[in-house]
Amino acid sequence: MEDVDSRHWQKAMQSEIESMFDNKVWSLVDLPKGIKPIGCKWVYKRKRGMDGKVETFKARLVAKGYTQKEGVDYEETFSPVAMLKSIRILLSIAASLDLEIWQMDVKTAFLNGSLDESIYMMQPEGFIEKGQMDKVCKLQKSIYGLKQASRS
Repeated sequence: MEDVDSRHWQKAMQSEIESMFDNKVWSLVDLPKGIKPIGCKWVYKRKRGMDGKVETFKARLVAKGYTQKEGVDYEETFSPVAMLKSIRILLSIAASLDLEIWQMDVKTAFLNGSLDESIYMMQPEGFIEKGQMDKVCKLQKSIYGLKQASRS
């Protein structure tokens, strides 16, 4: 059973890495002098259906943002959110005009936020580029785990 699970996890990890390449989340560069790159780790989750059976395996690459230093790796962590009043107003307008309301989920929402800071991250375990083991990922886009991820 473990062998089957490991194939599912590997496939989920590959899918996550492909999303990151498609979104141009990082570029491999030489580490600048005096900079300590942040680490990263894989976080795994089994998504279960109504019957309790595992439907999908999710793997997410997460930055170890707890090692970031304020003023060096990030400035603000503020995250804009909609006020409940605003949502209620929109819902009441939609109801009074008999409009349909649609919802969507962006699977790679965090991978669309650009970074203002220069952040360097170690290459993810299991996906280190052959012949470029000494390079690090210079993040172009935000990923989960960064202090400023929800802001960007």
